[in-house]
Amino acid sequence: MINTQFSHSTGEDGPREAHWRQLLAGSVTTADKLAEHLPADTESIRRVARRYPFRINPYYLSLIGRPGDPLWRQAVPDLHEIDDEGVFVDDPLFEEPLSPVPNLIHRYPDRVVFLVSNRCALYCRHCMRKRKVGTPNQITEDTIREGLDYIRRTRSVRDVIVSGGDPLMLGNSEILNLLQAIRKIPHVEIIRIHTRVPCTLPQRITPELVRLLGRFHPLYLITHFNHPDEITHESAATCSQLADAGIPLGCQTVLLKHVNTDPAVMKRLMQKLLAIRVKPYYLHHPDLVKGTAHFRPSIREGLKIIDSLRGWTSGLCVPHYVIDLPGGGGKIPLIPEYIQSISDRHLVVRNHAGKRFEYPLD
Repeated sequence: MINTQFSHSTGEDGPREAHWRQLLAGSVTTADKLAEHLPADTESIRRVARRYPFRINPYYLSLIGRPGDPLWRQAVPDLHEIDDEGVFVDDPLFEEPLSPVPNLIHRYPDRVVFLVSNRCALYCRHCMRKRKVGTPNQITEDTIREGLDYIRRTRSVRDVIVSGGDPLMLGNSEILNLLQAIRKIPHVEIIRIHTRVPCTLPQRITPELVRLLGRFHPLYLITHFNHPDEITHESAATCSQLADAGIPLGCQTVLLKHVNTDPAVMKRLMQKLLAIRVKPYYLHHPDLVKGTAHFRPSIREGLKIIDSLRGWTSGLCVPHYVIDLPGGGGKIPLIPEYIQSISDRHLVVRNHAGKRFEYPLD
């Protein structure tokens, strides 16, 4: 593993709060700084960073084992980001046309995605919102106020997904004010926070933050791990704190070429997630986002992975494999073909081992 030192904090909430901010402030954001830690093609990285910024905080940097490994690929800019063509576009999910006010996406009848931050602890190279993340003036106090006003007047909204960027990059007081405002809206039943910091900067989850989040049940936290090497002592401890506070945890993993398309790697990831009390929720096929084509495997590979999980490990380890349809069409689950044929009297199916069975229908 590449030698990148970072300190572990001790003490009460004050020192812990300062610690994660210090780690974030020590992030690598330039090609020359990255070259001090990793063998990097600085000119290529500069070219990519002019279009898509990057940030690798010291914690995640310490997890990268070698150039080209699965964590490197998620964190280090690659020239492929600026040379893809064809069907890849900035906003394939039609989020902007589906935003009745800036930075709030209303695609499904009873829920909205509320973007409250444009910063992340790590700027993932496969990000679905590469057009927004890390750029200034995308999200402001005014856009947050407009979003809250829209939720208040739209009584069909019962589920608010707080996202970004990463909403936990906000300070505790900002998070408190935001959650209080959402929870005061009578028709909002559920709040979900979509955050990658349990994976990319677990030090952000301080005891103070856990207590704060625990005041707003029913509140769910959906995180994002893509490789078993991202599950460390620190991330496991963070998830334990959240689970102990009664916050249900789920994971949205993205299927990424050369990162987790090996069925054995995916199975180990799902098993390790369950061991730290995080339920595998979605396995996303990568969206058609400009700058991410080099991460995109075939759907056949995704179906093979689901086949390698179902029946071969706990059903709790098996996420929903989904594609998000371009043009705002929504998520569609994909499953291997277990049904071989169907008649009035019998269903012919195969099991996980490939054996065929007749199942009576009456």
